[in-house]
Amino acid sequence: MKLKDVVTALERLAPLRWAETWDNVGLLVGDQKADVSKVLVTVDYTHAVAEDARERGVGLVVAYHPPMFAAVKRAPHDALWVDAIRRGIALYSMHTALDVAPGGTNDFLADACDAKTEGRAPLRPYAPKDAHYKLTVFVSQADLEKVGDAMFEAGAGRIGAYSRCSFRIPGTGTFFGEEGTNPTVGESGKIETVDEIRLETLVPIHRAHAVVQAMRKAHSYEEPAFDLVRLAPSSEGVGIGRIADVEPTSLGAVTEKLKAALGVPHLLVAGRPDAPVKRVAVAAGAGGELLEDALRQKADLFVTGEMRHHDALNALRRGASVIAALHSNSERAAIAAFAKRLAKELAGVEIAFSERDADPFRIV
Repeated sequence: MKLKDVVTALERLAPLRWAETWDNVGLLVGDQKADVSKVLVTVDYTHAVAEDARERGVGLVVAYHPPMFAAVKRAPHDALWVDAIRRGIALYSMHTALDVAPGGTNDFLADACDAKTEGRAPLRPYAPKDAHYKLTVFVSQADLEKVGDAMFEAGAGRIGAYSRCSFRIPGTGTFFGEEGTNPTVGESGKIETVDEIRLETLVPIHRAHAVVQAMRKAHSYEEPAFDLVRLAPSSEGVGIGRIADVEPTSLGAVTEKLKAALGVPHLLVAGRPDAPVKRVAVAAGAGGELLEDALRQKADLFVTGEMRHHDALNALRRGASVIAALHSNSERAAIAAFAKRLAKELAGVEIAFSERDADPFRIV
């Protein structure tokens, strides 16, 4: 399978438009035209995971945490991402896009707490960013399919789980070719009237340049007429973290369920084992900044990866318990589950989750 098709599947599972503005997500390293037969999924792209990727001969590593985060001004020879380039291994990250996505890291945590799906909501609603242009181009009937196919291949025309979406209206175009022009239809130096099709489709903002280039290359007109209009986004009802009710239980009972779901022998727990739990908030990773959102929405348990000491004291003072799993321990089981979902999307591509991925901390 071509890397660009794998990337399309990844973006379908965790749309990049949902990532935080500070994040660095998407294809970080790699040639979209390259063939991919093996993919390795991990939380972190560490030396151990890089060695795993080399031994398996994978063409793509999907790392939840971005292997390259800050702006890059130099390429040190010992950087893992430089080594990936040298070996022809592509790197992709979804990070906060997967945190927001349905069925992602936060839904996994909520499910692990037996949180109800009815009434489940984002802990902090997503502030939508512009995601699409509407591209309108005017083509002859003879060019219609060729131009449409070129735009679709470049990334246009996807709405949810539907691809190659467009709208087509017949009409009449006019032009006057001035001196030096060489029109495909009609002659220069006279007013021409031609039958044309108005072809409209959606274009992801990050694919706009590629789609317009593909359209121009496929179009037979010397100067194609087209409009590119930026579309206002909808909130889509998504966001970071989750808040939901649970059947009345205790902190101790939820703790045991989480240990089993996350595959860890220990958790950091602030609160009495018999503390009642009726409403749970979750935020995978470093979710401490969402504590106020959880308390404001009446959560009596907040589950995250890591939290500051004084924030945990604040939660207890205000009647809420806290469970912290360590940063990547709160994410790893969800990423393993994501690997299985990706395997269903990519029939014929070998998908594996790296067993060498591990949280840097351990309890001894």
